[in-house]
Amino acid sequence: QVHLVESGGGLVQAGGSLRLSCSASGQSFDKNPMGWFRRAPGKEREFIASITWTSDNTFGSRSMKGRFAISRDNAKNTVYLQMNNLIREDTAIYYCAVRDWNGAWRYWGQGTQVTVSS
Repeated sequence: QVHLVESGGGLVQAGGSLRLSCSASGQSFDKNPMGWFRRAPGKEREFIASITWTSDNTFGSRSMKGRFAISRDNAKNTVYLQMNNLIREDTAIYYCAVRDWNGAWRYWGQGTQVTVSS
């Protein structure tokens, strides 16, 4: 059974940084694209970034690309999201996901809360 477990969330002041981790177990995803999403209160889920197994990455917005960085360790089946210069609008539950070979984001973690205070 596949499990994705996020960690690293918490409360941070505006301008601060956090590094989220997501470890996958139950199956090797060293060749699958992995990604991060978030859902802010009262809003729809938002794509943040994805990364291929060769570390090519895509970001959902220019703002995120300038402040966030996605990386992965294939040997550890883990994807990371480094978030810098956080703002209040980054407050959300952050989820990692793995995309299957049909292009669907099939496996999801339970989410980790990030709260940015002003």
